[in-house]
Amino acid sequence: MLYHLSYVSEESSPMTSNDLKELLEQARDINASNDITGLLLHREDSFLQVLEGDKDKVLETYVRIEKDPRHKNVKVLFSENLEDREFNEWSMAFVNLDGITINEIHGFSDFLVDDQKPREFLEELTRAKQTLLLFRAMN
Repeated sequence: MLYHLSYVSEESSPMTSNDLKELLEQARDINASNDITGLLLHREDSFLQVLEGDKDKVLETYVRIEKDPRHKNVKVLFSENLEDREFNEWSMAFVNLDGITINEIHGFSDFLVDDQKPREFLEELTRAKQTLLLFRAMN
């Protein structure tokens, strides 16, 4: 059964660009081995992540994140069954909304800035993508 979960958290201490890159690389390795896809957003000292895959694997990953000393104030936004993956092409897309140039990092997606097909974009707006748009609006 496919499942997705989205959460927000805060950095427990300030993270550099290299810290963020290391976090992303670790997340991709773990997620790839568990067939988890999704998206990780970073803005100022906060994260928003969407995880999708097998329910048990997603929940195990979330528990690991809750215990990760780099995160604090972890809160689930939504968790529910999913018919199809929303981020099937992304092992873990990453968008840093603080302006770090990351478009050369593997997995970079311009979802939040590329509205080239507005009708298609609106027709396919899923719950996870609605959440991302709210995050974008804060920018």
